[in-house]
Amino acid sequence: MNEIEKSLLKQVAELDALPVGAYNIRANGKSAARNSSANIEIVTKEDKPGIDIIIKPGTKNESVHIPVVVSESGLKDMVYNDFYIGEGADVTIIAGCGISNCGDEDSSHDGIHAFHLEKDSRVRYIEKHYGEGNGRGKRFMNPTTEVYMEEDSFMNMETSQIAGIDDTERITVARLKKGASLTIHDSLMTTGQQNAVAKMTVDMDEEGAKADIISRGVARDDSRQEVTISLSGNAPCSGHAECDSIIMDRGIIVATPALTAKHVDAQLIHEAAIGKIAGDQLMKLMSLGLSEAEAEEMIIKGFLS
Repeated sequence: MNEIEKSLLKQVAELDALPVGAYNIRANGKSAARNSSANIEIVTKEDKPGIDIIIKPGTKNESVHIPVVVSESGLKDMVYNDFYIGEGADVTIIAGCGISNCGDEDSSHDGIHAFHLEKDSRVRYIEKHYGEGNGRGKRFMNPTTEVYMEEDSFMNMETSQIAGIDDTERITVARLKKGASLTIHDSLMTTGQQNAVAKMTVDMDEEGAKADIISRGVARDDSRQEVTISLSGNAPCSGHAECDSIIMDRGIIVATPALTAKHVDAQLIHEAAIGKIAGDQLMKLMSLGLSEAEAEEMIIKGFLS
């Protein structure tokens, strides 16, 4: 891998070298490095681009890295990844995509990830998106995440768009069975003329299912964000949706929490707030010696974390 690709890996997966354990690193539409472990097998799909990640039942305290980097201007990358998490497994999955485009043609990466969690399994999923480059070509990312959770499984998703993505449509859909619990913390940063759409839809289909979905966004310059969180309570369950955003300059933010209750014991809550950075926060930090720009950056970093 060249220095640009190594830098992208650092941004999206915090990797300075090949990780320990299972991993698949995809660069410019091809697998650049791969390793399976005793409990985690990575297999190339035969019918379409992508991989199957098969995690054995009972696997504990292991991780798998599957980052993607794109450094070729004009490349249109599409990948389908399926994760099969065995009963009682407890693992961390680190994904992420970085695009560096210094050319005149648009570059894109579309990733479709499907997670199949068996009974009593637990997953922590981390996904970061980042773009850079001084070319006229744009950087597009359109991730789709599907989550299917069996009885008493748990998944914590930490998804973020760090910087540099011109246009994105982020779609997440999930179906939860008895006692399954899903938490999502999604953060979006947009600047310039960037446009971001995030749609999260969760169906709690059986008794005791729980969902806690939090979206945080900062829209600067002339950028635009649209965030929709839809929760359906189809059984005795509990769900919470929260959209919090900071608007700056001439940014536009549309936040839509939507709740649908189909059972008398479905307990659903939504919250939404859009506002500017509070003046008293700026004043307090500036009184400690920070410039206004430094104070803004500190507030934004804390808000999105």
